[in-house]
Amino acid sequence: MGNRKEVLIIIPAYNEEKTIVPVLEKLEQPEIAQIADVLVMNDASSDATNHVTKKRKHDVVTHVFNLGYGSGLQLGYKYAVRKDYRYVIQMDADGQHDVCNIPKIYEALQTRDENGELPDIVLGSRFMEGSTDFPVSPAKKIAFAWFRTMLKLGTGRSISDPTTGLQGLSWRTFLFYSKYDNFDDKYPDANMLMQMLLLGFRVREIPAVMHMRTEGISMHSGLKPILYMFRMTFSILAVWIREKILKMDEGKIHALEKYDK
Repeated sequence: MGNRKEVLIIIPAYNEEKTIVPVLEKLEQPEIAQIADVLVMNDASSDATNHVTKKRKHDVVTHVFNLGYGSGLQLGYKYAVRKDYRYVIQMDADGQHDVCNIPKIYEALQTRDENGELPDIVLGSRFMEGSTDFPVSPAKKIAFAWFRTMLKLGTGRSISDPTTGLQGLSWRTFLFYSKYDNFDDKYPDANMLMQMLLLGFRVREIPAVMHMRTEGISMHSGLKPILYMFRMTFSILAVWIREKILKMDEGKIHALEKYDK
């Protein structure tokens, strides 16, 4: 849509025809459209997600087979690298992530901390002072508390919302994520935060505005958060062993140093 901006908004979508149109309409408002392009990663939806997105003239990549949330994101990162974007902001297609967060994340990505450092990853948090109230089921509360504990023990960092899907990424981050074996193509979540913190990437949290899903079914509904907690626990432990004990990815970080943006 017009001249390419320096921000790419990546929206993974699976059967979201009822919710994605209002999201796209808000992203088309001048305050967003002047800073960001939109890419929808349509994961082989069986509904009209592909059609309604193309009708609004946004870029869309449609998988022939359902590949999962992580694969959609990683392909989006590859697209961002190929098209030479400076920042990526990823958000959900179901309307839970308010579009008003986009300028705030964009600003945070460009704001240096007290040490003069820019963040590599900006997390939009549901659980910080200044965040909107967001009701959470007991099962999810248990999972969130457990992931916070694991990240604190593994990295020394306190992350209030370790499973947020609303994130801003620097070019250095999505370049790293785009490479083979650097990103969980199935369930990228707190395990990726463990990895990036241990590798020295700078992670910052900001309060976010989020809403409850009004249509469709969440991939973390019912008892799924408990099953997911066990699966993610083993993934986080595997990442910690790989990065902290075996130090398998140190060479990949050194390889990033030859790039300049």
